[in-house]
Amino acid sequence: MLEKFCNSTFWNSSFLDSPEADLPLCFEQTVLVWIPLGFLWLLAPWQLLHVYRTKINRSSITKLYLAKQVLVGLLLILAAIELALVLTEDSGQATVPAIRYTNPSLYLGTWLLVLLFQHSRLWCVQKDSWFLSLFWILSVLCGVFQFQTLIRTLLKGNNSNLAYSCLFFICYALNVLILILSAFSEKDDSSNEDVKKKEKSGTTENFPKAWLVKTLFKTFYIILLKSFLLKLMHDLLMFLNPQLLKLLISFANNRDAYVWAGYLYSVLFFVVALIQSLCLQNYFQLCFMLGTSVRATIMASVYKKALTLSNQSRKQYTIGETVNLMSVDAQKLMDVTSFIHLLWSNILQITLSISFLWAELGPSVLAGVGVMVLLIPVNGILATKSRAVQVKNMKNKDKRLKIMNEILSGIKILKYFAWEPSFKKQVCELRKKELKNLLTFSQMQTIMTFLLHLSPVLVSVITFSVYILVNSNNVLDAEKAFTSIALFNILRFPLGMFPMVIISMLQASVSTERLEKYLGGDDLDTSAIRHEYNFDKAVQFSEASFTWDRDLEATIRDVNLDIMPGQLVAVVGTVGSGKSSLMSAMLGEMENVHGHITIKGTIAYVPQQSWIQNGTLKDNILFGSELDEKKYQQVLEACALLPDLEVLPGGDLAEIGEKGINLSGGQKQRISLARATYQNSDIYVLDDPLSAVDAHVGKHIFNKVLGPNGLLKGKTRLLITHSIHFLPQVDEIVVLGNGTILEKGSYSALLAKKGLFAKILKTSTKQMGLEGEATVNEDSEEDDCGLMPSVEEIPEEVASLTMRRENSLHRTLSHSSRSSSRHRKSLKNSLKTRNVNTLKEEEELVKGQKLIKKEFIQTGKVNLSVYLKYLRAMGLCLIFFIIIAYVINAVAYIGSNLWLSAWTNDSKTYNGTNYPASQRDLRVGVYGALGLVQGVFVLLGNLCSAHASTHASNILHKQLLTNILRAPMSFFDTTPTGRIVNRFAGDISTVDDTLPLSLRSWILCFLAIISTLVMICMATPIFITIIIPLGIIYTFVQMLYVATSRQLKRLDSVTRSPIYSHFSETVSGLSVIRAFEHQQRFLKHNEVGIDTNQKCVFSWIVSNRWLAVRLELIGNLTVFFASMMMVIYRDTLSGDTVGFVLSNALNITQTLNWLVRMTSEVETNIVAVERINEYIKVENEAPWVTDKRPPPGWPSKGEIQFNNYQLRYRPELDLILKGITCDIKSMEKVGVVGRTGAGKSSLTNALFRILEAAGGQIIIDGVDIASIGLHDLREKLTIIPQDPILFSGSLRMNLDPFNNHSDEEIWKALELAHLKSFVAGLQLGLSHKVTEAGDNLSIGQRQLLCLARALLQKSKILIMDEATAAVDIETDHLIQTTIQKEFSHCTTITIAHRLHTIMDSDKIMVLDNGKIVEYGTPNELLKNSGPFCLMAKEAGIENVNSASL
Repeated sequence: MLEKFCNSTFWNSSFLDSPEADLPLCFEQTVLVWIPLGFLWLLAPWQLLHVYRTKINRSSITKLYLAKQVLVGLLLILAAIELALVLTEDSGQATVPAIRYTNPSLYLGTWLLVLLFQHSRLWCVQKDSWFLSLFWILSVLCGVFQFQTLIRTLLKGNNSNLAYSCLFFICYALNVLILILSAFSEKDDSSNEDVKKKEKSGTTENFPKAWLVKTLFKTFYIILLKSFLLKLMHDLLMFLNPQLLKLLISFANNRDAYVWAGYLYSVLFFVVALIQSLCLQNYFQLCFMLGTSVRATIMASVYKKALTLSNQSRKQYTIGETVNLMSVDAQKLMDVTSFIHLLWSNILQITLSISFLWAELGPSVLAGVGVMVLLIPVNGILATKSRAVQVKNMKNKDKRLKIMNEILSGIKILKYFAWEPSFKKQVCELRKKELKNLLTFSQMQTIMTFLLHLSPVLVSVITFSVYILVNSNNVLDAEKAFTSIALFNILRFPLGMFPMVIISMLQASVSTERLEKYLGGDDLDTSAIRHEYNFDKAVQFSEASFTWDRDLEATIRDVNLDIMPGQLVAVVGTVGSGKSSLMSAMLGEMENVHGHITIKGTIAYVPQQSWIQNGTLKDNILFGSELDEKKYQQVLEACALLPDLEVLPGGDLAEIGEKGINLSGGQKQRISLARATYQNSDIYVLDDPLSAVDAHVGKHIFNKVLGPNGLLKGKTRLLITHSIHFLPQVDEIVVLGNGTILEKGSYSALLAKKGLFAKILKTSTKQMGLEGEATVNEDSEEDDCGLMPSVEEIPEEVASLTMRRENSLHRTLSHSSRSSSRHRKSLKNSLKTRNVNTLKEEEELVKGQKLIKKEFIQTGKVNLSVYLKYLRAMGLCLIFFIIIAYVINAVAYIGSNLWLSAWTNDSKTYNGTNYPASQRDLRVGVYGALGLVQGVFVLLGNLCSAHASTHASNILHKQLLTNILRAPMSFFDTTPTGRIVNRFAGDISTVDDTLPLSLRSWILCFLAIISTLVMICMATPIFITIIIPLGIIYTFVQMLYVATSRQLKRLDSVTRSPIYSHFSETVSGLSVIRAFEHQQRFLKHNEVGIDTNQKCVFSWIVSNRWLAVRLELIGNLTVFFASMMMVIYRDTLSGDTVGFVLSNALNITQTLNWLVRMTSEVETNIVAVERINEYIKVENEAPWVTDKRPPPGWPSKGEIQFNNYQLRYRPELDLILKGITCDIKSMEKVGVVGRTGAGKSSLTNALFRILEAAGGQIIIDGVDIASIGLHDLREKLTIIPQDPILFSGSLRMNLDPFNNHSDEEIWKALELAHLKSFVAGLQLGLSHKVTEAGDNLSIGQRQLLCLARALLQKSKILIMDEATAAVDIETDHLIQTTIQKEFSHCTTITIAHRLHTIMDSDKIMVLDNGKIVEYGTPNELLKNSGPFCLMAKEAGIENVNSASL
């Protein structure tokens, strides 16, 4: 047919039978043209699909791209010309062969496809296509033949096809040119080889894929190459053993052989094994080193990325998920490095074993290999299914950790509201899903192991049967059988490892994808923030619009603002007007819409929610700077921290818990301010630093730090504040509303303008119920302390007082000058600068100074009780079944080996001539049956163990969770969250995934070794004499190693926790770190942490190698002595026994090695159970519900009695409440005041029994609160806490986690809390998702949500802990009115920082140093000239009416 097609001969071997050999032209024009075209057309669709799937933004056109496209364009034109030529030639006389039409037409289509394909590569990260390069290479290679044929034809003078030949030569030249161009890599401007650059390309949705592995490979290829060579050598040596075994068997069977030959073989056995061991151990060393390097690289990259990640990308990850990337995913990549060479090594081992087997048994091997090949796709399907389950489980794990993180961050709120059961239920539901997937996963694994175990047995049964059945002359003799079995045993390992390699690769691929997505996320774009060093203004906003989220409208709109160097600028506005956003925009935390901000100099930043690191107070203030003692003391004094240092155990060396957990809000804020003040920056961005401090402290700070005469005078200061009474002293006021600047100017100018600012002042004044206009007497300017004398107790952003102060200023001027001088003196005394020397004496730790306990490192052997705990959790019944199943499997294994030995003995009896069929069938049948029994029992054992381990995981997690939720508050104060999360993340995942596997492998290995030794001793009892000394050495080495390894592994987990703690701390304080530009210091800190951890990991790896070399030596000696025995006792032993003993002995080295590995694995993994158990045993707080229930409807009146009540934080510390006695009647409103640290907040803790009494009692409505369950108590009290903490989930879940209330009730509560319009305006209403810690709501809105929470609870007793912290005057007023109206029937205890909020109380309690110094009605207390009277005078309150709301 093809002859007709070309009109010439297609194939004739005579062409090749000549001195000038050539191929027929027809062959060259058909087959050789179609090979490259076929390749292109077959693979092109897949390639295009791949490009479409992984496309990124189109990149710019390069010269190389243009050159390739032009050349292919030329080829297209030439093909068209050729087709035209053929058509004109075909005038009808001479028939043109069909080939002349088809080829140009094919080429036309092909060149169009190539053009399209080259164009599509513009959308790829990788511009060059391997696939096209292969096509060009094929074209050039296949074209060579036709090229030389045409040249020969022309040289012979045959010009009939000249035009065609010329066209072909031009095309061929173009082909070669394109091939040369393909050799150059296309550099896109953006894609630099450097990882970091690659990370930047692509947005989050279509992040660059598949670069991570390449980058790692480029970095570490030397190590990979070395390990490759070692592994290759080891694999080749492995196949010498079966050959030596064959020689030894023939030696035993041949009585005439010389004895020296036998000894030579034995020595060779030993030498080969020794070299093999050394190669293998060096290879492992390199692999693990590579693994640790990869892990360190990834951890460092994730940390580095976290510092630059944009807010948009950061939103997709909670802190828990980012920590997971660092812990779990980096670990998965580390694990895969030890498997990476097995990919090629497995294939090599399989190929070699099969070829050697072929030499032994001939074609019948194919039957066995066929079975193996059949099992591969089955395993493949199971592996992909497992991967899907794994991915699903990672998601569940992330969700569970996210909730755990939140529970631990907001544990105080959960305790106040008795919400633990609701959150426990959420976690348990996620855990249920996780365990269900885990069981499915284990079952799939089990089936894979079953097939694995069955395959060598099946294969040998089938191969031997086929071998005998194929030809009656084939008789199985010892040489053949045992050499084959040795080879099958070699084959078993690669086949066994294959699924493991694949699973590990799959897990790593999931992790790589997650890492690529994270590392490829967008970085913060700070291009809109310009730093100019020669600029006349300190900060300039030019038409600046910024947003938090690209999809939403701008939060900051068209702001134009100039701030001169050295100015103090106040930014005011209502809640949600964009004050904090304006600062964030300046710090480069927001996305730029248009415009820019120019900044001159460095920035220091005090955030609204202070970020405190876990460390000493001194470290927090110095923040990495050098210590300048004089300046340091000045800063402490100015920020009013000296009195706190007196209270804190250990002064400024007191340790502060994570997130500043053991400090009050005011202390945190002052430390945060001190940190900024200590840094010598040019611009200070202060986001409401006075919100959480008392009034007189606020005034002190303003005067000493922020004001015109403070430490920062001469610096540029931007101050967000709600404290209007400081405003007369600032240089300029900026009024914000809805993200734009409504007014700006000096205080007097704005008042004179009678615009919005004046109106705000006026309304606030009116609301305060004060007569008088919002104008200030001119003489106020002369009054030097232009701050009205003082403010009452000012907390978060209180502005109210201020107003009032403004108007009554002219009335109290004379008074003000008096009180202020007295006030200053008293503050001076209270803030006496402590002598520096006293510090020195305090160097040794004071009781209670160390807050965070060092993580407890267990030492010595893991306690037997821990193993028992785990085994009990698995269920003793199941364990019994598992062990029985495995033992039966081992017995069947011994049986099949003995049977085979007897079978090979037949070859001597029957001598290969008349082998009876019945005997043959019996041998094959029993051998097969024994093989099947092995497989089935392994399957049963594994299924039982999968169920048992899932059951254990479930029980341990349940106990851990229950116990952590019941732990007292003091436990959370002294334990970093990272450490608790580590139990829920790392340790639980070990118990889920790795521990069951290592236990299972351990049992199997142990039994395999025992059965091997039993078999050797059955054949040559004398061998026992050798086993005993070797056994003793083995156990000794093992014990030495396991102790070391275990301790190193513990050190590893303990040095790992701080890395994660530091990481989550960094993520939560990112804006501060970036503002201070301390990224490098934190990177360094992280690297030091990783290095410390690497030291432990490295020592662990080296100890593993130390052990393995010694163990392999023992294994090799076993083989050596066994073979020596065979030689010494050759007269009494037959070949089949020799084969039987040695083929088993050869197996022992690997199994011994594996056993110790598994022993140490089990030991190290059981540590997870030990650590979980440590937290299961944490002391609990009192029971949630006791037998003694309070009467129904309790408390009906709400009377509270304190009888000589005493309280301390931790047993080793002093009392904080020193015998408080007072009665609070039903429906009384009591205000509690006192300096920071006087014990105000401890009162709340006492009422809720967050801390248990050290003496005395509290009685509510006749019930001693210590006698009832905690939940019975806490559900009946309502609190509006100081820090408004929310949880991620819906708004509804945050208000009513138990679904006790109807939607109407919730809307009613929101309406009373003045949030109804806000929530109704949200797209999802009540189902609006709140992000982690409520970050997508302003602090004011969070505070109002907490009010709504309290309104829903409707109890008789309400406790307010400085609840009006982060709210502006109007909102504050709303809250006060709501509380007065809605809680009028309640007994209310208000812990206040501002006297105004409590002047209308029925009673006022003044605390100082843990004692009640005054208690009575406001009027009584104002008449006595006691501490309260002084405070009131400082606040400018002379009688109750002057402050009434």
